[in-house]
Amino acid sequence: MPAESQTPLMLTREPRCPKHMVFGPCGGVRPDLSCEMAAHRCPFTERPTAPRWAEPPPERPAPSALLEALRTHPVVVTDLTLPAYDAEAVARITAVLAGSCDALLVGEHQNRPDFPPTLMAALIRQAGGTGWLTLTCRDRNRLVLEQDLIGLRIAGADGVLCVTGDGRAEGVRPGVTQVFDLDGTRLAGLAASLGVPVAVPEAPAAPPRSIRPARLLQKQRAGAQLAFLNHAGSVAELAGFVRACRDAGVTIPLIAGVAVYTDPRSAQVLQNFPGLQLDPEPVARVLAADDPVVAGIDAAVTEAHELLALEGIAGVNLSGLASGRGEYHAAEVKAEIGRRIRSQS
Repeated sequence: MPAESQTPLMLTREPRCPKHMVFGPCGGVRPDLSCEMAAHRCPFTERPTAPRWAEPPPERPAPSALLEALRTHPVVVTDLTLPAYDAEAVARITAVLAGSCDALLVGEHQNRPDFPPTLMAALIRQAGGTGWLTLTCRDRNRLVLEQDLIGLRIAGADGVLCVTGDGRAEGVRPGVTQVFDLDGTRLAGLAASLGVPVAVPEAPAAPPRSIRPARLLQKQRAGAQLAFLNHAGSVAELAGFVRACRDAGVTIPLIAGVAVYTDPRSAQVLQNFPGLQLDPEPVARVLAADDPVVAGIDAAVTEAHELLALEGIAGVNLSGLASGRGEYHAAEVKAEIGRRIRSQS
């Protein structure tokens, strides 16, 4: 079958990409343009433009509390950081964050599995939270992804963040395969076709920067209704990326990442994340402060307001570990930041 007659789910994958992507590059391209999973240059960096999504836009998906909130006010989304396989912790930490944010974003980690997304969605809903669950293509084939998407809709997830997924680091869970039947853009298209509200990520600071606005446009065409932007290094850099996205035709709401850190460990987690850049000066000031927790909260609130002042930014995502003192303390830190942002917006 010729490639031009195939649906986006069936398009020919890039043979040199270990993640089998069609709509690359991923957010893990290294500064020297090399692949995060192989000792060669990312093949998508050799192309002048992003691959184009050619299908018609999907039908309107199921209702979403977060998408409705975006119509009326700048939103706050908070990363839900949890101990693994602990249903009681899901309930307790969701309760700590209640009232401080519009939605909870549940990540998925290559080195530490947790409850299935459908069960996590149900637990968050039972605790009174509004959950957006991350699905990656790393550990699921297309059949399981379809099952999870339908299950998330039934379990009460408010939406899904569709991600290709980081490559598993060498020595992490050896013997566990990496699937990559789909990439994040095709997963977004699949989710939208099934009526699930869809968010996608984009990495403004990851090379090659020039084609990332056009890549986000393809995700929008696939059915994405909002985008979470990784940290870009500075507010000015993010502003430039947002303008480029709007010039390219991106119209979906953009949620900017706010780095939350209060000690060396939580700062290091963000600094080591692929495709993400932090301004080193605020980090140094927080870590050198007499009370780094207070300084970290103040820095996050300040960054949030600077980002919300940018034209085209519809909300912020409080992201990161927040604290090396455990998940409950981290939740208290994020809750305080969220309350302060909302009270001052």
